[in-house]
Amino acid sequence: MPAIALDPATDILGIIDVQPCFMPGGALAVADGAAVVPVINRLLAGPFAHAFATQDWHPPGHASFAATHGRQPYETVALHYGEQVLWPEHGVQGTEEAALHPGLHQARVELVVRKGFHPAVDSYSAFFENDRTTPTGLHGWLRERGFRRLFLAGLATDYCVAFSAEDAARLGYAVFVVEDACRGIGLPLEGGGTTLDAARRRLAALGVGFVRSEDLAA
Repeated sequence: MPAIALDPATDILGIIDVQPCFMPGGALAVADGAAVVPVINRLLAGPFAHAFATQDWHPPGHASFAATHGRQPYETVALHYGEQVLWPEHGVQGTEEAALHPGLHQARVELVVRKGFHPAVDSYSAFFENDRTTPTGLHGWLRERGFRRLFLAGLATDYCVAFSAEDAARLGYAVFVVEDACRGIGLPLEGGGTTLDAARRRLAALGVGFVRSEDLAA
């Protein structure tokens, strides 16, 4: 596709949950997850003048942890806001695994949003907790700064990246997922396909674009 010219006044890179807990060897590893770091660093060194990042930042005993319920990872439970997938313990506040990846170049990261710190509510999206009403504050910051077009990278494509892209589109931003700067989990779904397939269909229906890093030019 033709290169997309970026405007530093209105365009920003969103770096979603690039944390060791989601890398190979981490508590909730995404296959090939570490491969996003050099791609994101190239974007930070080149076309993007501005970026924000998010971190999963869970207290011990968080409601989304399987161990909290005495259950197995990837089972589901009904919480007060709906069905919740139960995850291995990950992104625990103050641990090395919860930090931004040490190889990530952060000079252009102007805001870090910590999400999932409410003990009883998980948070996939950069914009809202999983109750879909509690805001993280990111929307207000972006609006005050004048950013209108978001390019999202990070982990995982079918969960935190996808939920962030959905909310951004519904809030009125033009949204793009930088595919080679993301990796997904791809859990199988009843009836066929995976969570990656389902996420792509949802995002495409909302007008979210899919690009590659080489499509972006300063």
